[in-house]
Amino acid sequence: MLTLEDPYAVVYRQIHAVASPEGDMADLLERSSCYGGGAWSLHHYSKGPLVVEARSAGEWFRYRVRAGKADLGLASSKRSAGIESVLVGDDEVEITYAGLGGGGVGATVSRSRAGDVLRSWVSESGGGKVGRGTIVLPRRERIVVGVDDTDSKTEGATWSLVHNIAAKVDRPEARYVSHALVQLFPVPTKTQNCVSTAVEFAALPGKADPMLSDFRDLLERYTVSDETGMAVYRGFDPSPLKRYSQLCRTERIPYELAVETAKETRVEAVLAGRGLIGALAAIPFFGRSSESVIPGI
Repeated sequence: MLTLEDPYAVVYRQIHAVASPEGDMADLLERSSCYGGGAWSLHHYSKGPLVVEARSAGEWFRYRVRAGKADLGLASSKRSAGIESVLVGDDEVEITYAGLGGGGVGATVSRSRAGDVLRSWVSESGGGKVGRGTIVLPRRERIVVGVDDTDSKTEGATWSLVHNIAAKVDRPEARYVSHALVQLFPVPTKTQNCVSTAVEFAALPGKADPMLSDFRDLLERYTVSDETGMAVYRGFDPSPLKRYSQLCRTERIPYELAVETAKETRVEAVLAGRGLIGALAAIPFFGRSSESVIPGI
């Protein structure tokens, strides 16, 4: 006879918290095991007072939240669940969820057992009860790797190579959390589609260098181009690169501008071939895969 170990728990695969340097904001990244359940949470959680932005990207659900506590004003079918508090410490981030009925189950058991959760406390949930759950996560920082020009006219595809490398170097200290193909202006030197790639990692502070070293080694081993560019951004918000990125998506950019921009924005040019132009332009589009493929945006 078939049985279910826990019929009312659909456990999230991973949950991570990437905090701003000031600790006033955080990106909460939830990797769902059930898209439908994640979409329901997205609808209700996005109405919460602490949530600045909420969106999905494949199996990942992303919430930009303010640090603090809030009264959710839970109401059946209208605001059935949400994020009640976000406390950012020096090394950890504590998130408290609350929900009515089935929303309480998702707010407690389903998240408390997720990968990379350090500790948790949950109340009884389900039925007509309000359930609350608190999870404690390592405080992480954002690493975005931009790559371009790894292929040739006869072989290779940058987006697929970069994804495979990112998946290979994924580890508890630096989790691979997003991938974006970024449409650039079709310059004459392009191989075919003129697309660069950005991959995002949620990393423990000071623990990303071994991952980045492995990433570079694999990239140099498998690229088929002599002009590969690899750029590394460390920080919470790469918006200073948006103007440069927009230029790359609407006109031809000289290589010298890419080098100058990398220095001005403190982005590390790990591999500085001609592909650095597109690698740098890809970085601001981390986690926005549906937008990055549209020309000129």
